[in-house]
Amino acid sequence: MASTPLLEVRNLNVSFGDVPAVRDCSFTIGPGEILGLVGESGSGKSTIALALLRLIQPQGGQILFQGRDLLTLSEDEMRVVRGAGISMVFQEPMSALNPVMKVGDQIAEALVAHGKNNWKEARKEALEMLRQVAVPDPERRMRQYPHQLSGGLRQRVMIAMALVCRPALLVADEPTTALDVTVQAQILALLGDLRQRFGLALLLISHDLGVIGQVADRVAVMYAGRLVESGPMERVFRSPAHPYTRGLLRAAPSLLSQRGGRLATIPGSVPDLRALPPGCAFEPRCELRIPECAQAVPPPLEVAPGHQARCLRAGETNA
Repeated sequence: MASTPLLEVRNLNVSFGDVPAVRDCSFTIGPGEILGLVGESGSGKSTIALALLRLIQPQGGQILFQGRDLLTLSEDEMRVVRGAGISMVFQEPMSALNPVMKVGDQIAEALVAHGKNNWKEARKEALEMLRQVAVPDPERRMRQYPHQLSGGLRQRVMIAMALVCRPALLVADEPTTALDVTVQAQILALLGDLRQRFGLALLLISHDLGVIGQVADRVAVMYAGRLVESGPMERVFRSPAHPYTRGLLRAAPSLLSQRGGRLATIPGSVPDLRALPPGCAFEPRCELRIPECAQAVPPPLEVAPGHQARCLRAGETNA
Protein backbone atom coordinates (compact mmCIF):
# COMPACT_ATOMS: atom_id res chain seq x y z
CA MET A 1 0.00 0.00 0.00
CA ALA A 2 1.25 3.51 -0.77
CA SER A 3 2.50 5.61 2.17
CA THR A 4 0.09 8.44 1.32
CA PRO A 5 -3.56 7.46 1.94
CA LEU A 6 -6.12 7.97 -0.81
CA LEU A 7 -8.68 8.75 1.90
CA GLU A 8 -7.98 9.86 5.46
CA VAL A 9 -10.86 10.43 7.87
CA ARG A 10 -9.93 12.30 11.04
CA ASN A 11 -12.12 12.55 14.15
CA LEU A 12 -15.39 12.48 12.18
CA ASN A 13 -18.54 13.40 14.09
CA VAL A 14 -22.09 13.23 12.76
CA SER A 15 -25.23 13.92 14.79
CA PHE A 16 -28.92 13.97 13.99
CA GLY A 17 -30.30 16.52 16.42
CA ASP A 18 -29.34 15.22 19.88
CA VAL A 19 -28.43 11.75 18.57
CA PRO A 20 -24.65 11.23 18.07
CA ALA A 21 -24.61 8.77 15.16
CA VAL A 22 -20.83 8.82 14.56
CA ARG A 23 -18.31 9.86 17.19
CA ASP A 24 -14.62 10.65 16.79
CA CYS A 25 -14.02 8.17 13.93
CA SER A 26 -10.63 8.04 12.22
CA PHE A 27 -9.41 5.66 9.52
CA THR A 28 -7.50 5.58 6.24
CA ILE A 29 -7.82 3.80 2.90
CA GLY A 30 -4.82 3.44 0.62
CA PRO A 31 -4.91 3.36 -3.20
CA GLY A 32 -6.21 -0.01 -4.35
CA GLU A 33 -7.02 -1.15 -0.79
CA ILE A 34 -10.25 -2.74 0.47
CA LEU A 35 -11.31 -1.68 3.97
CA GLY A 36 -14.19 -3.61 5.47
CA LEU A 37 -16.41 -1.61 7.85
CA VAL A 38 -18.46 -3.95 10.02
CA GLY A 39 -20.97 -3.61 12.84
CA GLU A 40 -24.59 -4.14 13.84
CA SER A 41 -27.48 -2.24 12.28
CA GLY A 42 -27.56 1.27 13.75
CA SER A 43 -23.84 1.36 14.58
CA GLY A 44 -23.16 4.25 12.17
CA LYS A 45 -21.71 2.47 9.13
CA SER A 46 -24.08 3.91 6.52
CA THR A 47 -23.86 7.34 8.17
CA ILE A 48 -20.10 7.33 7.53
CA ALA A 49 -20.71 6.37 3.89
CA LEU A 50 -23.15 9.23 3.35
CA ALA A 51 -20.87 11.67 5.16
CA LEU A 52 -17.93 10.81 2.88
CA LEU A 53 -19.98 12.03 -0.09
CA ARG A 54 -21.44 14.88 1.97
CA LEU A 55 -24.94 13.59 1.34
CA ILE A 56 -25.28 14.35 5.03
CA GLN A 57 -23.25 17.09 6.69
CA PRO A 58 -20.78 16.13 9.46
CA GLN A 59 -20.54 18.36 12.53
CA GLY A 60 -16.80 17.97 12.97
CA GLY A 61 -13.59 16.37 11.78
CA GLN A 62 -11.87 16.13 8.41
CA ILE A 63 -12.37 13.99 5.30
CA LEU A 64 -9.15 14.21 3.27
CA PHE A 65 -9.51 12.74 -0.22
CA GLN A 66 -6.47 12.95 -2.50
CA GLY A 67 -5.13 15.61 -0.15
CA ARG A 68 -8.23 17.86 -0.13
CA ASP A 69 -10.57 18.25 2.82
CA LEU A 70 -14.01 17.53 1.37
CA LEU A 71 -15.70 19.38 4.23
CA THR A 72 -14.21 22.66 2.98
CA LEU A 73 -15.41 22.30 -0.64
CA SER A 74 -18.37 24.14 -2.11
CA GLU A 75 -21.37 22.13 -3.29
CA ASP A 76 -20.34 22.69 -6.93
CA GLU A 77 -16.88 21.29 -6.14
CA MET A 78 -18.44 18.30 -4.36
CA ARG A 79 -20.54 17.48 -7.44
CA VAL A 80 -17.28 16.94 -9.32
CA VAL A 81 -16.00 14.60 -6.58
CA ARG A 82 -19.23 12.55 -6.44
CA GLY A 83 -19.13 9.94 -9.15
CA ALA A 84 -15.81 11.00 -10.67
CA GLY A 85 -13.68 10.78 -7.50
CA ILE A 86 -15.80 8.79 -5.05
CA SER A 87 -18.78 6.69 -6.11
CA MET A 88 -21.30 4.77 -4.06
CA VAL A 89 -23.26 1.56 -4.49
CA PHE A 90 -26.34 1.84 -2.29
CA GLN A 91 -27.92 -0.92 -0.19
CA GLU A 92 -31.06 -1.49 -2.25
CA PRO A 93 -30.67 -1.08 -6.04
CA MET A 94 -34.41 -1.11 -6.66
CA SER A 95 -34.72 2.06 -4.57
CA ALA A 96 -31.56 3.68 -5.98
CA LEU A 97 -32.34 3.11 -9.67
CA ASN A 98 -34.87 5.25 -11.54
CA PRO A 99 -37.83 2.93 -12.27
CA VAL A 100 -38.95 4.83 -15.40
CA MET A 101 -35.56 5.17 -17.08
CA LYS A 102 -33.75 2.50 -19.11
CA VAL A 103 -30.69 1.20 -17.30
CA GLY A 104 -28.36 2.08 -20.18
CA ASP A 105 -29.44 5.70 -20.04
CA GLN A 106 -28.98 5.76 -16.27
CA ILE A 107 -25.36 4.64 -16.64
CA ALA A 108 -24.72 7.04 -19.54
CA GLU A 109 -26.25 9.94 -17.61
CA ALA A 110 -23.33 9.90 -15.16
CA LEU A 111 -20.86 10.56 -17.98
CA VAL A 112 -23.01 13.32 -19.48
CA ALA A 113 -23.52 14.96 -16.07
CA HIS A 114 -19.75 15.13 -15.53
CA GLY A 115 -19.18 16.51 -19.05
CA LYS A 116 -17.09 13.53 -20.12
CA ASN A 117 -19.16 12.53 -23.19
CA ASN A 118 -22.16 13.45 -25.30
CA TRP A 119 -25.14 11.09 -25.12
CA LYS A 120 -24.09 9.01 -28.14
CA GLU A 121 -20.60 8.35 -26.82
CA ALA A 122 -21.88 7.94 -23.27
CA ARG A 123 -24.21 5.13 -24.34
CA LYS A 124 -21.27 3.34 -25.97
CA GLU A 125 -19.33 3.67 -22.72
CA ALA A 126 -22.34 2.42 -20.77
CA LEU A 127 -22.53 -0.67 -22.97
CA GLU A 128 -18.84 -1.37 -22.45
CA MET A 129 -19.24 -0.91 -18.71
CA LEU A 130 -22.04 -3.48 -18.63
CA ARG A 131 -19.64 -5.88 -20.35
CA GLN A 132 -16.97 -5.07 -17.75
CA VAL A 133 -19.30 -6.05 -14.90
CA ALA A 134 -20.27 -9.27 -16.72
CA VAL A 135 -23.90 -8.47 -17.51
CA PRO A 136 -25.06 -11.09 -20.04
CA ASP A 137 -26.51 -9.85 -23.35
CA PRO A 138 -25.65 -6.21 -22.50
CA GLU A 139 -27.18 -4.77 -25.71
CA ARG A 140 -30.60 -6.05 -24.64
CA ARG A 141 -30.14 -5.11 -21.00
CA MET A 142 -29.29 -1.53 -22.01
CA ARG A 143 -32.87 -1.11 -23.25
CA GLN A 144 -34.55 -2.62 -20.20
CA TYR A 145 -35.98 -1.03 -17.06
CA PRO A 146 -34.87 -1.97 -13.51
CA HIS A 147 -37.99 -4.05 -12.78
CA GLN A 148 -37.13 -6.30 -15.72
CA LEU A 149 -33.83 -7.36 -14.15
CA SER A 150 -33.06 -9.81 -11.37
CA GLY A 151 -31.61 -8.57 -8.07
CA GLY A 152 -28.12 -9.66 -9.06
CA LEU A 153 -28.31 -7.88 -12.42
CA ARG A 154 -29.65 -4.71 -10.79
CA GLN A 155 -26.68 -4.76 -8.44
CA ARG A 156 -24.29 -5.14 -11.41
CA VAL A 157 -25.99 -2.18 -13.09
CA MET A 158 -25.47 -0.14 -9.91
CA ILE A 159 -21.79 -1.09 -9.91
CA ALA A 160 -21.49 -0.19 -13.62
CA MET A 161 -23.09 3.19 -12.92
CA ALA A 162 -20.75 3.82 -10.00
CA LEU A 163 -17.62 2.93 -11.99
CA VAL A 164 -18.36 4.41 -15.42
CA CYS A 165 -16.56 7.68 -14.54
CA ARG A 166 -13.55 5.71 -13.26
CA PRO A 167 -13.52 6.91 -9.63
CA ALA A 168 -10.55 6.20 -7.37
CA LEU A 169 -12.75 5.07 -4.45
CA LEU A 170 -15.94 3.02 -4.41
CA VAL A 171 -18.14 2.98 -1.31
CA ALA A 172 -20.28 -0.18 -1.30
CA ASP A 173 -22.98 -0.09 1.38
CA GLU A 174 -24.22 -3.64 2.06
CA PRO A 175 -23.97 -4.52 -1.67
CA THR A 176 -24.95 -8.18 -1.17
CA THR A 177 -27.58 -8.00 1.59
CA ALA A 178 -30.68 -8.80 -0.47
CA LEU A 179 -29.01 -11.43 -2.67
CA ASP A 180 -28.91 -15.20 -2.33
CA VAL A 181 -25.63 -16.85 -1.39
CA THR A 182 -24.62 -17.78 -4.94
CA VAL A 183 -25.22 -14.28 -6.34
CA GLN A 184 -23.58 -12.76 -3.27
CA ALA A 185 -20.39 -14.69 -4.00
CA GLN A 186 -20.51 -13.55 -7.64
CA ILE A 187 -20.82 -9.87 -6.65
CA LEU A 188 -17.93 -10.14 -4.16
CA ALA A 189 -15.77 -11.85 -6.78
CA LEU A 190 -16.70 -9.09 -9.25
CA LEU A 191 -15.66 -6.35 -6.79
CA GLY A 192 -12.34 -8.07 -6.21
CA ASP A 193 -11.77 -8.41 -9.95
CA LEU A 194 -12.66 -4.75 -10.60
CA ARG A 195 -10.20 -3.71 -7.87
CA GLN A 196 -7.46 -5.52 -9.78
CA ARG A 197 -8.43 -4.23 -13.22
CA PHE A 198 -9.08 -0.58 -12.34
CA GLY A 199 -6.76 -0.11 -9.34
CA LEU A 200 -9.91 0.66 -7.38
CA ALA A 201 -9.96 1.34 -3.63
CA LEU A 202 -13.06 0.10 -1.84
CA LEU A 203 -14.87 0.82 1.41
CA LEU A 204 -17.01 -2.29 1.86
CA ILE A 205 -19.74 -1.87 4.49
CA SER A 206 -21.46 -4.92 5.92
CA HIS A 207 -22.94 -6.40 9.09
CA ASP A 208 -21.70 -9.80 7.88
CA LEU A 209 -18.18 -10.75 8.96
CA GLY A 210 -18.18 -13.55 6.37
CA VAL A 211 -18.58 -11.01 3.56
CA ILE A 212 -15.79 -8.82 4.95
CA GLY A 213 -13.51 -11.81 5.44
CA GLN A 214 -13.74 -12.85 1.80
CA VAL A 215 -12.32 -9.70 0.23
CA ALA A 216 -11.03 -7.10 2.72
CA ASP A 217 -7.37 -6.22 3.32
CA ARG A 218 -8.17 -4.45 6.59
CA VAL A 219 -11.23 -4.37 8.82
CA ALA A 220 -12.71 -1.67 11.07
CA VAL A 221 -15.34 -2.62 13.67
CA MET A 222 -18.01 -0.13 14.81
CA TYR A 223 -20.12 -0.15 17.95
CA ALA A 224 -22.60 2.56 19.00
CA GLY A 225 -21.17 5.13 16.59
CA ARG A 226 -17.51 4.61 17.45
CA LEU A 227 -14.71 2.58 15.87
CA VAL A 228 -13.69 0.08 18.54
CA GLU A 229 -11.12 -1.99 16.63
CA SER A 230 -9.20 -1.82 13.35
CA GLY A 231 -6.35 -3.68 11.76
CA PRO A 232 -5.27 -6.17 9.11
CA MET A 233 -8.19 -8.48 8.36
CA GLU A 234 -6.42 -11.77 9.06
CA ARG A 235 -4.97 -10.53 12.35
CA VAL A 236 -8.26 -9.09 13.64
CA PHE A 237 -10.10 -12.30 12.77
CA ARG A 238 -7.38 -14.49 14.28
CA SER A 239 -6.60 -12.37 17.38
CA PRO A 240 -9.47 -9.93 18.07
CA ALA A 241 -8.49 -7.42 20.74
CA HIS A 242 -11.90 -5.95 21.64
CA PRO A 243 -14.54 -8.04 23.46
CA TYR A 244 -17.20 -6.85 21.01
CA THR A 245 -15.21 -8.10 18.01
CA ARG A 246 -14.74 -11.46 19.75
CA GLY A 247 -18.46 -11.59 20.41
CA LEU A 248 -19.26 -10.93 16.75
CA LEU A 249 -16.89 -13.68 15.63
CA ARG A 250 -18.36 -16.15 18.14
CA ALA A 251 -21.90 -15.23 17.01
CA ALA A 252 -21.16 -15.99 13.35
CA PRO A 253 -22.96 -19.14 12.13
CA SER A 254 -20.75 -22.23 12.31
CA LEU A 255 -21.00 -25.91 11.46
CA LEU A 256 -22.12 -26.49 15.07
CA SER A 257 -25.06 -24.08 14.80
CA GLN A 258 -25.99 -25.41 11.36
CA ARG A 259 -26.20 -28.93 12.84
CA GLY A 260 -28.57 -27.84 15.59
CA GLY A 261 -26.11 -26.53 18.16
CA ARG A 262 -26.76 -23.27 19.99
CA LEU A 263 -25.73 -20.04 18.27
CA ALA A 264 -23.53 -17.87 20.49
CA THR A 265 -24.98 -14.47 21.39
CA ILE A 266 -23.76 -11.24 22.99
CA PRO A 267 -25.77 -10.58 26.19
CA GLY A 268 -27.70 -7.34 26.58
CA SER A 269 -28.60 -4.83 23.88
CA VAL A 270 -27.09 -1.87 22.05
CA PRO A 271 -27.37 1.32 24.17
CA ASP A 272 -29.64 4.21 23.28
CA LEU A 273 -27.42 6.68 21.40
CA ARG A 274 -29.20 9.55 23.21
CA ALA A 275 -28.20 8.16 26.61
CA LEU A 276 -24.78 6.63 26.20
CA PRO A 277 -22.83 5.64 29.32
CA PRO A 278 -19.93 7.94 30.26
CA GLY A 279 -17.32 5.24 29.70
CA CYS A 280 -17.04 2.47 27.13
CA ALA A 281 -20.41 2.00 25.41
CA PHE A 282 -19.89 -1.78 25.43
CA GLU A 283 -19.13 -1.91 29.18
CA PRO A 284 -22.67 -2.93 30.31
CA ARG A 285 -22.50 -6.01 28.04
CA CYS A 286 -18.84 -6.90 28.52
CA GLU A 287 -17.77 -10.00 30.42
CA LEU A 288 -14.27 -8.54 30.91
CA ARG A 289 -15.28 -5.14 32.31
CA ILE A 290 -13.44 -3.55 35.21
CA PRO A 291 -14.55 -0.48 37.24
CA GLU A 292 -12.41 1.89 35.15
CA CYS A 293 -14.35 0.93 31.99
CA ALA A 294 -17.43 2.83 33.23
CA GLN A 295 -15.56 6.05 33.97
CA ALA A 296 -14.21 7.30 30.61
CA VAL A 297 -14.10 6.34 26.94
CA PRO A 298 -10.88 4.37 26.46
CA PRO A 299 -8.36 5.72 23.97
CA PRO A 300 -7.20 3.53 21.06
CA LEU A 301 -4.51 1.11 22.21
CA GLU A 302 -2.06 -0.31 19.68
CA VAL A 303 -1.80 -4.05 20.33
CA ALA A 304 0.34 -4.79 17.24
CA PRO A 305 1.62 -2.75 14.27
CA GLY A 306 -1.45 -1.31 12.55
CA HIS A 307 -3.85 -3.07 14.96
CA GLN A 308 -5.74 -0.87 17.44
CA ALA A 309 -8.60 -1.38 19.88
CA ARG A 310 -10.50 0.96 22.22
CA CYS A 311 -10.34 -1.32 25.26
CA LEU A 312 -8.47 -0.96 28.54
CA ARG A 313 -7.73 -4.69 28.45
CA ALA A 314 -6.91 -4.92 24.75
CA GLY A 315 -3.25 -5.73 25.26
CA GLU A 316 -3.80 -8.61 27.68
CA THR A 317 -6.87 -10.08 25.96
CA ASN A 318 -5.24 -9.95 22.52
CA ALA A 319 -2.28 -11.90 23.85
